[in-house]
Amino acid sequence: MTAVSPPSHRISAFFHRKPQLRLGLLLTAPMLWLGLAYLGALAALFITAFWSTDVFTGKVVTDWSFDNFVTLFSDSIYRTITFRTVGIALLVTVIDAVIAFPMAFAMAKLASPKAQRVLVIMVMTPLWASYLVKAYAWRTLLSGNGVLNWLLDPLGLSGPGYGVTATVITLSYLWLPYMILPIYAGLERLPASLVDASGDLGAKSFRTFRSVILPLTFPAIVAGSIFTFSLSLGDYIAVKIVGGTSQMLGNVVYDNIGAANNLPFAATVATVPVVIMLVYLAAVRRTGALDNL
Repeated sequence: MTAVSPPSHRISAFFHRKPQLRLGLLLTAPMLWLGLAYLGALAALFITAFWSTDVFTGKVVTDWSFDNFVTLFSDSIYRTITFRTVGIALLVTVIDAVIAFPMAFAMAKLASPKAQRVLVIMVMTPLWASYLVKAYAWRTLLSGNGVLNWLLDPLGLSGPGYGVTATVITLSYLWLPYMILPIYAGLERLPASLVDASGDLGAKSFRTFRSVILPLTFPAIVAGSIFTFSLSLGDYIAVKIVGGTSQMLGNVVYDNIGAANNLPFAATVATVPVVIMLVYLAAVRRTGALDNL
Protein backbone atom coordinates (compact mmCIF):
# COMPACT_ATOMS: atom_id res chain seq x y z
CA MET A 1 0.00 0.00 0.00
CA THR A 2 1.49 3.32 -1.11
CA ALA A 3 1.76 6.03 1.56
CA VAL A 4 0.16 9.34 0.66
CA SER A 5 2.08 12.48 1.58
CA PRO A 6 0.20 15.13 3.57
CA PRO A 7 -0.85 18.21 1.53
CA SER A 8 1.62 20.40 3.42
CA HIS A 9 4.52 18.14 2.38
CA ARG A 10 3.41 18.18 -1.25
CA ILE A 11 3.17 21.98 -1.21
CA SER A 12 6.60 22.25 0.41
CA ALA A 13 8.09 19.88 -2.18
CA PHE A 14 6.48 21.90 -5.00
CA PHE A 15 8.00 25.19 -3.79
CA HIS A 16 11.33 23.44 -3.23
CA ARG A 17 11.37 22.52 -6.93
CA LYS A 18 10.39 26.08 -7.88
CA PRO A 19 12.86 28.37 -6.07
CA GLN A 20 12.07 31.36 -8.29
CA LEU A 21 8.36 31.07 -7.55
CA ARG A 22 9.11 30.82 -3.83
CA LEU A 23 11.29 33.92 -3.99
CA GLY A 24 8.62 35.77 -5.94
CA LEU A 25 5.96 35.01 -3.34
CA LEU A 26 8.27 36.08 -0.51
CA LEU A 27 8.97 39.41 -2.25
CA THR A 28 5.36 40.13 -3.22
CA ALA A 29 4.36 41.89 0.03
CA PRO A 30 7.47 44.12 0.36
CA MET A 31 7.41 44.99 -3.34
CA LEU A 32 3.74 45.96 -3.12
CA TRP A 33 4.55 48.15 -0.12
CA LEU A 34 7.48 49.71 -1.99
CA GLY A 35 5.35 50.33 -5.07
CA LEU A 36 2.34 51.77 -3.28
CA ALA A 37 3.79 53.60 -0.28
CA TYR A 38 7.13 54.81 -1.60
CA LEU A 39 7.06 54.94 -5.39
CA GLY A 40 3.39 55.94 -5.31
CA ALA A 41 4.19 58.84 -2.99
CA LEU A 42 7.03 59.95 -5.27
CA ALA A 43 4.73 59.79 -8.28
CA ALA A 44 2.16 61.92 -6.44
CA LEU A 45 4.92 64.36 -5.54
CA PHE A 46 6.02 64.79 -9.16
CA ILE A 47 2.43 65.16 -10.38
CA THR A 48 1.63 67.80 -7.76
CA ALA A 49 4.70 69.79 -8.83
CA PHE A 50 2.93 70.60 -12.12
CA TRP A 51 -0.16 72.01 -10.40
CA SER A 52 -0.67 75.45 -8.84
CA THR A 53 -2.43 77.17 -5.95
CA ASP A 54 -5.22 79.70 -6.24
CA VAL A 55 -3.90 82.88 -4.64
CA PHE A 56 -7.38 83.90 -3.40
CA THR A 57 -8.83 80.64 -2.09
CA GLY A 58 -5.59 78.79 -1.31
CA LYS A 59 -6.96 75.66 -3.00
CA VAL A 60 -4.86 73.48 -5.28
CA VAL A 61 -5.65 73.97 -8.97
CA THR A 62 -5.03 70.82 -11.01
CA ASP A 63 -4.24 72.63 -14.24
CA TRP A 64 -0.92 71.43 -15.69
CA SER A 65 1.85 73.97 -16.17
CA PHE A 66 5.60 74.48 -15.77
CA ASP A 67 5.19 77.75 -13.85
CA ASN A 68 6.58 76.33 -10.60
CA PHE A 69 9.70 75.04 -12.33
CA VAL A 70 10.17 78.36 -14.14
CA THR A 71 10.00 80.19 -10.81
CA LEU A 72 12.36 77.71 -9.17
CA PHE A 73 15.07 77.98 -11.83
CA SER A 74 14.70 81.66 -12.73
CA ASP A 75 14.63 83.12 -9.21
CA SER A 76 18.16 83.77 -7.95
CA ILE A 77 17.08 83.19 -4.33
CA TYR A 78 16.17 79.57 -4.99
CA ARG A 79 19.36 79.00 -6.99
CA THR A 80 21.38 80.36 -4.07
CA ILE A 81 19.54 78.10 -1.62
CA THR A 82 20.08 75.09 -3.89
CA PHE A 83 23.82 75.71 -4.21
CA ARG A 84 24.06 76.35 -0.47
CA THR A 85 22.27 73.08 0.32
CA VAL A 86 24.45 71.02 -2.02
CA GLY A 87 27.58 72.75 -0.71
CA ILE A 88 26.66 72.05 2.91
CA ALA A 89 25.88 68.41 2.09
CA LEU A 90 29.23 67.97 0.31
CA LEU A 91 31.17 69.71 3.08
CA VAL A 92 29.50 67.60 5.78
CA THR A 93 30.34 64.47 3.80
CA VAL A 94 34.03 65.43 3.42
CA ILE A 95 34.36 66.38 7.11
CA ASP A 96 32.74 63.15 8.25
CA ALA A 97 34.97 61.08 5.95
CA VAL A 98 38.13 62.76 7.27
CA ILE A 99 37.08 62.22 10.88
CA ALA A 100 35.57 58.77 10.40
CA PHE A 101 38.44 57.06 8.58
CA PRO A 102 41.06 57.12 11.37
CA MET A 103 38.39 56.22 13.92
CA ALA A 104 37.20 53.28 11.83
CA PHE A 105 40.79 52.17 11.15
CA ALA A 106 41.59 52.15 14.88
CA MET A 107 38.42 50.15 15.55
CA ALA A 108 39.03 47.60 12.78
CA LYS A 109 42.81 47.14 12.83
CA LEU A 110 44.20 48.34 16.15
CA ALA A 111 41.59 47.46 18.77
CA SER A 112 41.17 43.98 20.25
CA PRO A 113 38.00 42.01 19.42
CA LYS A 114 36.52 42.87 22.83
CA ALA A 115 37.40 46.56 22.41
CA GLN A 116 35.89 46.53 18.90
CA ARG A 117 32.49 45.56 20.29
CA VAL A 118 32.69 48.30 22.91
CA LEU A 119 33.73 50.91 20.34
CA VAL A 120 30.95 49.94 17.94
CA ILE A 121 28.42 50.38 20.75
CA MET A 122 29.96 53.75 21.62
CA VAL A 123 29.68 54.89 17.99
CA MET A 124 26.03 53.79 17.82
CA THR A 125 25.06 55.27 21.19
CA PRO A 126 24.45 58.83 19.84
CA LEU A 127 21.95 57.35 17.38
CA TRP A 128 19.75 56.32 20.30
CA ALA A 129 19.43 59.90 21.52
CA SER A 130 16.80 62.25 20.15
CA TYR A 131 17.74 64.30 17.09
CA LEU A 132 16.29 67.43 18.69
CA VAL A 133 18.23 66.93 21.92
CA LYS A 134 21.52 66.74 20.02
CA ALA A 135 20.68 69.71 17.79
CA TYR A 136 19.65 71.90 20.70
CA ALA A 137 22.77 70.81 22.60
CA TRP A 138 24.85 72.26 19.75
CA ARG A 139 22.70 75.39 19.82
CA THR A 140 23.66 75.81 23.47
CA LEU A 141 27.34 75.16 22.75
CA LEU A 142 27.44 77.65 19.87
CA SER A 143 25.45 80.43 21.54
CA GLY A 144 27.04 83.72 22.53
CA ASN A 145 27.31 82.58 26.15
CA GLY A 146 28.03 78.95 25.25
CA VAL A 147 30.92 76.68 26.16
CA LEU A 148 32.71 77.23 22.85
CA ASN A 149 32.92 81.00 23.30
CA TRP A 150 33.93 80.49 26.93
CA LEU A 151 36.85 78.30 25.83
CA LEU A 152 37.95 80.62 23.01
CA ASP A 153 37.59 83.89 24.92
CA PRO A 154 41.00 83.65 26.71
CA LEU A 155 42.60 83.34 23.25
CA GLY A 156 40.83 86.44 21.99
CA LEU A 157 38.66 84.36 19.65
CA SER A 158 34.96 83.69 19.38
CA GLY A 159 32.77 80.92 18.06
CA PRO A 160 31.04 80.93 14.69
CA GLY A 161 27.64 81.77 16.17
CA TYR A 162 24.53 80.71 14.30
CA GLY A 163 24.73 80.36 10.54
CA VAL A 164 26.06 78.09 7.80
CA THR A 165 29.16 77.12 9.79
CA ALA A 166 27.06 76.11 12.78
CA THR A 167 24.81 74.09 10.48
CA VAL A 168 27.81 72.24 9.01
CA ILE A 169 29.19 71.48 12.49
CA THR A 170 25.85 70.21 13.76
CA LEU A 171 25.10 68.05 10.72
CA SER A 172 28.65 66.64 10.73
CA TYR A 173 28.14 65.52 14.32
CA LEU A 174 24.66 64.14 13.69
CA TRP A 175 25.61 61.98 10.68
CA LEU A 176 29.15 60.93 11.70
CA PRO A 177 28.11 57.41 12.84
CA TYR A 178 26.61 56.76 9.42
CA MET A 179 30.07 57.31 7.93
CA ILE A 180 32.05 55.42 10.57
CA LEU A 181 30.12 52.15 10.40
CA PRO A 182 30.40 51.51 6.61
CA ILE A 183 34.11 52.39 6.65
CA TYR A 184 34.63 50.14 9.67
CA ALA A 185 32.90 47.28 7.84
CA GLY A 186 35.07 47.86 4.76
CA LEU A 187 38.31 47.96 6.77
CA GLU A 188 37.35 44.85 8.68
CA ARG A 189 37.10 42.94 5.38
CA LEU A 190 40.52 44.24 4.30
CA PRO A 191 43.02 41.35 4.60
CA ALA A 192 45.85 42.23 6.99
CA SER A 193 48.20 40.24 4.74
CA LEU A 194 47.95 42.94 2.04
CA VAL A 195 49.09 45.63 4.47
CA ASP A 196 51.91 43.37 5.71
CA ALA A 197 52.96 42.58 2.14
CA SER A 198 53.11 46.28 1.31
CA GLY A 199 55.39 46.88 4.28
CA ASP A 200 57.58 43.88 3.38
CA LEU A 201 58.05 45.34 -0.10
CA GLY A 202 59.40 48.53 1.43
CA ALA A 203 56.38 50.79 1.19
CA LYS A 204 56.12 53.49 3.83
CA SER A 205 52.94 54.02 5.84
CA PHE A 206 51.60 56.77 3.58
CA ARG A 207 52.34 54.75 0.43
CA THR A 208 50.55 51.73 1.92
CA PHE A 209 47.58 53.90 2.76
CA ARG A 210 47.49 55.55 -0.68
CA SER A 211 48.10 52.43 -2.79
CA VAL A 212 46.50 49.62 -0.77
CA ILE A 213 44.15 50.72 1.99
CA LEU A 214 42.40 53.69 0.37
CA PRO A 215 41.60 52.04 -3.01
CA LEU A 216 40.20 48.92 -1.36
CA THR A 217 38.09 50.84 1.16
CA PHE A 218 36.97 53.60 -1.22
CA PRO A 219 33.63 51.86 -1.96
CA ALA A 220 32.94 51.81 1.80
CA ILE A 221 33.69 55.54 2.01
CA VAL A 222 31.31 56.22 -0.86
CA ALA A 223 28.70 54.03 0.84
CA GLY A 224 28.95 56.19 3.95
CA SER A 225 28.77 59.33 1.82
CA ILE A 226 25.39 58.23 0.48
CA PHE A 227 23.99 58.49 4.00
CA THR A 228 25.71 61.72 5.03
CA PHE A 229 25.04 63.47 1.71
CA SER A 230 21.39 62.47 1.41
CA LEU A 231 20.57 63.15 5.06
CA SER A 232 22.20 66.59 4.90
CA LEU A 233 20.54 67.36 1.58
CA GLY A 234 17.05 66.81 2.97
CA ASP A 235 17.55 68.23 6.46
CA TYR A 236 15.58 71.27 7.54
CA ILE A 237 15.50 71.05 11.34
CA ALA A 238 19.17 71.66 12.15
CA VAL A 239 19.31 74.81 10.04
CA LYS A 240 16.17 76.06 11.81
CA ILE A 241 17.87 75.53 15.18
CA VAL A 242 21.44 76.70 14.52
CA GLY A 243 21.32 78.18 11.02
CA GLY A 244 20.30 81.68 11.93
CA THR A 245 18.80 83.38 8.87
CA SER A 246 20.27 80.91 6.37
CA GLN A 247 17.96 78.48 4.58
CA MET A 248 18.22 75.10 2.89
CA LEU A 249 15.90 73.37 0.44
CA GLY A 250 14.13 71.56 3.25
CA ASN A 251 13.19 74.88 4.83
CA VAL A 252 11.67 76.09 1.58
CA VAL A 253 9.57 72.92 1.35
CA TYR A 254 8.49 73.22 4.98
CA ASP A 255 7.59 76.91 4.71
CA ASN A 256 5.56 76.40 1.54
CA ILE A 257 3.61 73.54 3.09
CA GLY A 258 2.95 75.47 6.29
CA ALA A 259 2.91 79.26 6.28
CA ALA A 260 2.63 79.82 2.52
CA ASN A 261 0.12 76.97 1.98
CA ASN A 262 1.56 76.33 -1.48
CA LEU A 263 1.77 72.55 -1.73
CA PRO A 264 2.50 72.43 -5.51
CA PHE A 265 5.53 74.70 -5.20
CA ALA A 266 6.71 72.73 -2.16
CA ALA A 267 6.49 69.58 -4.29
CA THR A 268 8.48 71.31 -7.04
CA VAL A 269 11.28 72.23 -4.63
CA ALA A 270 11.22 68.70 -3.17
CA THR A 271 11.99 67.25 -6.59
CA VAL A 272 15.40 68.95 -6.58
CA PRO A 273 17.04 66.80 -3.85
CA VAL A 274 15.36 63.71 -5.31
CA VAL A 275 16.90 64.36 -8.74
CA ILE A 276 20.28 65.21 -7.19
CA MET A 277 20.29 61.93 -5.25
CA LEU A 278 19.30 59.92 -8.33
CA VAL A 279 22.23 61.44 -10.22
CA TYR A 280 24.54 60.82 -7.25
CA LEU A 281 23.47 57.18 -6.91
CA ALA A 282 23.92 56.63 -10.63
CA ALA A 283 27.45 58.03 -10.36
CA VAL A 284 28.49 55.94 -7.36
CA ARG A 285 26.88 52.74 -8.63
CA ARG A 286 29.98 52.00 -10.68
CA THR A 287 32.25 52.17 -7.62
CA GLY A 288 30.64 49.13 -5.98
CA ALA A 289 29.63 51.29 -3.03
CA LEU A 290 26.08 50.01 -3.05
CA ASP A 291 27.42 46.54 -2.19
CA ASN A 292 28.63 48.00 1.13
CA LEU A 293 25.19 49.17 2.26
